[in-house]
Amino acid sequence: MTCRAGCAACCIAPSISSFIPGMRVGKPSGVRCAQLTPDNRCRLFGLPTRPEVCTRLRPNREMCGESADDALAYLYALEAATSPERR
Repeated sequence: MTCRAGCAACCIAPSISSFIPGMRVGKPSGVRCAQLTPDNRCRLFGLPTRPEVCTRLRPNREMCGESADDALAYLYALEAATSPERR
């Protein structure tokens, strides 16, 4: 499966604790990555400066659903289920 063009759910919903160019300490859940273009494309896609966590995340039907809204809902639920506050 390939990413849905302009979706960006994986660049918004999850928290990322590693360095991202433009975001020295990563990003919290719900915050747009500094590397997203206005049309929701990753400026780092395919570059060695892209965080490993981003490179390893692969789209799949369960996560992506039928729309960007489905993907956001899935990733927000996953974020909530795995947050340290929940443990």
